Amino acid sequence: MAASIVQRCLTAAVKVKCRTPSFTARRCLLSAAYTDPKLWEGMEKDPQNLALLANFMDRTFDKKLPVSSLTISRFVDNISSKEEVDQAEYYLYKFRHSPNCWYLRDWTVHSWVRQCIKYGVRDKALHTLQNKVQYGIFPDDFTFNLLIDSYIKDKDFKSACAVVEEVMLQEAFDLPSTQTLSFYAIGGYLATKPSLSMAEERALGAALLIVGLKQSNTLGMSAQLLGHTFIGKVEMQMGVNAVFRGMPLSWVRGYLGRALAVMEGVAAEDSGDAKLSKDALDRLSEVLQDLSSAPASDSSGEESGEEVEGEGEGKQEIAVDEEDEEERAKLPYYVGRFKELRSQLESQGRVEPSSFQALVTVAAARSLAAAERADLEAYGGRVQAWEDEKRHLVIREKEMREKSELERQERLAARAAAQQAQGRAG
Repeated sequence: MAASIVQRCLTAAVKVKCRTPSFTARRCLLSAAYTDPKLWEGMEKDPQNLALLANFMDRTFDKKLPVSSLTISRFVDNISSKEEVDQAEYYLYKFRHSPNCWYLRDWTVHSWVRQCIKYGVRDKALHTLQNKVQYGIFPDDFTFNLLIDSYIKDKDFKSACAVVEEVMLQEAFDLPSTQTLSFYAIGGYLATKPSLSMAEERALGAALLIVGLKQSNTLGMSAQLLGHTFIGKVEMQMGVNAVFRGMPLSWVRGYLGRALAVMEGVAAEDSGDAKLSKDALDRLSEVLQDLSSAPASDSSGEESGEEVEGEGEGKQEIAVDEEDEEERAKLPYYVGRFKELRSQLESQGRVEPSSFQALVTVAAARSLAAAERADLEAYGGRVQAWEDEKRHLVIREKEMREKSELERQERLAARAAAQQAQGRAG
């Protein structure tokens, strides 16, 4: 199966390279084995009547008492329709705002995302993910991969990038598979030539930069260049405070300067076989030209408050200080230095003619099958650990119910004895 996946992806890469820069080949990323819910559905089930379970949770919440993590887990696991997904969303919100809010189980988050994908309401999963503080939805890498891949397969690259943004905010790019999917989603979205808002440029730039830093090859270096370019544009127009607020980014000024440093690093003799993609260099060139030709008033004033959002903070206007102005004054130097470095890279043969998308496709063909095997092995162990933990919680729940029932019987017996004694005394 792995060989067939690689062959199909290599065929797709050839089609990309030979036809046009736009991606026309059939998309084939995560295998059927990776997305197969068989292992998950094979976990021991606890069938429930959701109407009774909802009624129980409503009464418990009304009494200001805690609902157990097992109860909300059972509700999510027993979803069987779109309507029940809506109900589950409501109870996830209620649980997050209850005394037991910190105990939402990892397997419940995984089950929630799987159920949303299964019943065709991924927007619910994305909504709860983007409002994770309100719902407590913090997926693991494997769960992120399933959601990103489901959007990619439907060619909804914008939504896929929205998920990648959440991965970036959680700094969860540890798995090579997540890195590849993230690159693929961003490359696919940029290929549609969207009109990006400042917030989108900042988010895409941050994701590209953080993932790119994990790789020193042509793809990784090109991603770093693109990331610095997007973020540098935001910095030049709105100041560095607009860059790092609510983002896992450095507050040190000079992102465009660091983009040039990436070019210098690739041009160095000890940089190995790494190159920079032509479209990444073209993007930096375009940004430098746009910033150079823009009137000074366009870099401040009204635009300085455009969609600068910190998590849970809403839109805020960012002030531009003297150091930001000093950074803007370096723009003519950056333009000149870029031309020098690009000429040097071209003379060294370090400009990769393939598009960023083509690079990602080839990388997926070469490494994704091996990454999948490692992920699936880890996922199998995780599911087993979840089953063991759930079984332990069920035993504890049963013991506590038996103890509670025993205490209730003792109280009833004591009350009856007291009434009997009182009757005899009378």
